[in-house]
Amino acid sequence: MMLTRNFMPEGGSALTAHRPVITGRRGMVACAHYEASLAGLKMFMQGGNAVDAAVAAAAALNVVEPFMSGLGGIGFLLISRNGGKERRVLNFSGVVPQLATPDKFTPENHSVGVRCPLVPGNPHGWLTMLDTYGNLSREAVLAPAIELSEQGVVISGSDSRYFEVNEGRLSQFPYSKAAYLPNGGSPKAGNILKQPNLAQSFRALAADGLDGFYRGAVAEEFDRFMREEDGLITAADLDAYEPDWETPISTTYKGFEVVTTGPNSNAFQVLETLNILEAFDLNSMGHNSADYIHTVSEAIKIAVPDRIAYGGDPNFMDVPVAGLLTKEYARSRRSLMNHKRASTVIGERYTENPPEDAILAGTPSVYTSGETTHFSAADGEGTVASITQTLGAGFGCGVVAGNTGILLNNNIDLMDIVEGSDSRLLVQPGKRPGSNMAPIQVFKDGRFILSIGTPGSYGIPQTTTQMVLNVLEFGMNVQEAIEAARFRVMTGTTINMEERVPLAEREKLEARGHDVNLLGQWGMEVGGGHAIGCDPASGILMGGADPRRDGYALGY
Repeated sequence: MMLTRNFMPEGGSALTAHRPVITGRRGMVACAHYEASLAGLKMFMQGGNAVDAAVAAAAALNVVEPFMSGLGGIGFLLISRNGGKERRVLNFSGVVPQLATPDKFTPENHSVGVRCPLVPGNPHGWLTMLDTYGNLSREAVLAPAIELSEQGVVISGSDSRYFEVNEGRLSQFPYSKAAYLPNGGSPKAGNILKQPNLAQSFRALAADGLDGFYRGAVAEEFDRFMREEDGLITAADLDAYEPDWETPISTTYKGFEVVTTGPNSNAFQVLETLNILEAFDLNSMGHNSADYIHTVSEAIKIAVPDRIAYGGDPNFMDVPVAGLLTKEYARSRRSLMNHKRASTVIGERYTENPPEDAILAGTPSVYTSGETTHFSAADGEGTVASITQTLGAGFGCGVVAGNTGILLNNNIDLMDIVEGSDSRLLVQPGKRPGSNMAPIQVFKDGRFILSIGTPGSYGIPQTTTQMVLNVLEFGMNVQEAIEAARFRVMTGTTINMEERVPLAEREKLEARGHDVNLLGQWGMEVGGGHAIGCDPASGILMGGADPRRDGYALGY
């Protein structure tokens, strides 16, 4: 499967991508900022592999899009090696600190401030990847991030909007204000933002490894700041943190194998949705026709309540992922589909009072006989690293941890704080929240053909499903699959979509009871996908990046 041919929609013209597919044979990196892709490309040119490139890109993203991810964040790695024969997941999604119990939270500090961060997992995840599979030294791999921090990054137009929207959040905290609002206001497009304190933290990580973050001077400043500000993360939490190597989960879809991260990632929603859709001839419906969007959205509505009901940390609860992913369970859930009218969906997260006619979760246990950024790197030796990492909300909790320059996540916001609640996501020390991060790799006849993923909070599984279908059902190349107009199922019968879905099809959806809400021609609400494809016959790597973000793919 070449993944390079155009798809001709029935009754329409070929989908026109606004960017070319980037090709290469030695290495490819695709992420949400060109400077981060360049950091990864530099590793290939120095003799590094896909893991070296991925870690360099991950660290650079901290500097160039600090509102999305960084040293204070969390993430997941899906890695395949030897052309797909070896597949592993590294879960560095962070844990609830030991002092965090429901009584420590209020609606005011649940998503903003020093109490809502999980123990950061990204530094440990990056270095574990590097130590296990990398070719280059920490100093070499972290050098681009250090240089960008010290020399400064040019603020883009989209960057400036993120800073402007979050100025109120950042201005509440002195260290955050000093780091990101240096002139008393948000930086504007064309300004240069330097982050010297962050550079020092990266230098400590490069010089001292894990001790450079989880112990030593950075941890001491982190601990001092938390105690002074009545935060919950302690030096003991940092010292005890470890990521986990895990086995991926997978399903088959019309002859393809789709692989992703298991719980506490909620990526099983993608696989369940594909299982439900496998029985339909989606290609014959036409891409983004009313029939197609209705069918896919109905399948999403069936999978969402299962994600809400069963997603979470398998160390603290039963997550019946094996049952959720059986074809038999998909068959039983498929019977709930309303082929004529829009069904009512429960919403995006747990609620004690779902809509009266909402689709509810099924019982998968009887069928046993997861703001964010996504990026990928692949090399000519058959290693592919697919990473999704996050701070949670834009700029995380809004807090920079003292003089470290490190912006902290707010992922406890994904958990529930009502004491006595029967929610599976109730805050508990050591627990990991259910995460919507869902890096995907696809294989054909055992060989790697596609790595794809997106940011987008609860919309991640929906956008990811659509991008995968764009390739597997409609033969789009990676750039076309990313650029194609998207939609997102919301609460009730609301469906948000980009205006590029034809008016006639939108009107047909409204006639079926869908409450169509438009997002403009290009909507940030439906994510920012990045992908790498591979032609298994030639080994040529193909990269695509989303024009909804500042990303670019670069090949070597």
